Amino acid sequence: MAARRRRVSDTPPNHGSWTPDGEIPPPAPEGISEDAVLAALKTVFDPEIPVDIYEMGLIYAVEIGDDGTVKVEMTLTTPSCPSAQELPDMVNAAVSAVPNVTDVQVEVVWDPPWDQSRMSEDARLALNMY
Repeated sequence: MAARRRRVSDTPPNHGSWTPDGEIPPPAPEGISEDAVLAALKTVFDPEIPVDIYEMGLIYAVEIGDDGTVKVEMTLTTPSCPSAQELPDMVNAAVSAVPNVTDVQVEVVWDPPWDQSRMSEDARLALNMY
């Protein structure tokens, strides 16, 4: 009997692969999408700057654990940043909303210090900083 190919619309949610017989393999363990975490970080804006914190270069590291934990190391533009209290909370809330995240730890680090060279080209254009 020939294998029957199914369209993606026939596929149950979260099942994208097929065996040669056309059967659905068991689902892979659910994980956290790195793309989803980065997309969540890109929704966080410093209230004084019209560029997201990821494009500003304020995110130094993201670690995703197999147990659903996400650790984010970030910095601020200056230690006296007026948003120093709220930005880590905003990062925590955004990453916590990502599917399969069980815990978020946000650490503000100061080494290396942030400077304009960490900004993306898009951020530089948005802020007229060439």
